[in-house]
Amino acid sequence: MAVTLPPLPFAYDALAPHMSARTLEFHHDKHHKAYVDKTNKLIAGTDLEQADLATIVRRAKERGDQKLFNQAGQAWNHDFLWQSLRPAGGAGPSGDLAERLERDFDGVDGFADAFKKEAVGHFASGWAWLVLGDDRLEVISTHDADSALVHAGKTPLLVLDLWEHAYYLDYQNERPKFVDAYLADLINWEFAAANLTAAREGKRQAA
Repeated sequence: MAVTLPPLPFAYDALAPHMSARTLEFHHDKHHKAYVDKTNKLIAGTDLEQADLATIVRRAKERGDQKLFNQAGQAWNHDFLWQSLRPAGGAGPSGDLAERLERDFDGVDGFADAFKKEAVGHFASGWAWLVLGDDRLEVISTHDADSALVHAGKTPLLVLDLWEHAYYLDYQNERPKFVDAYLADLINWEFAAANLTAAREGKRQAA
């Protein structure tokens, strides 16, 4: 089973004006596709050729295969990113997720403050995550292709890409504005809630 490039779960222009169609065309069709293609090239003829993407990422990490980990990790992170976004997103969560955000961050506003601080303060390329840790929600960031998927005791719920290719066409060097747009208008709380439910029930996450 070769790794495949999943289609975007929305139209290219569905996130405008917060994320332009041009950004999504470059980001998905070029950057994400390149990671998928390079992953497939690296696993061809190996014991991972038929593995699913999450398994490839985990095995590459375990084996210290940084070249494969960089490509596969970026492919997986982007798969997760597209599901972390939604048109007309940002509406507050409900149910268990809302209760946990209240308990662990003093509500959605507290979460947004913590997430923005982590995302804006992250130096250079990487990813900002909402994860379920030791039965508590946490905000973390990872560098380059590193993924919350391979951090012990962390279950990823949401992610935002902090690489410049994710926002430079729309925001240039103003990462804070990009993060604000994500939190106010693009964040997919339903995806986060599904991942939280899956984690609590011991199932594979929605991605």
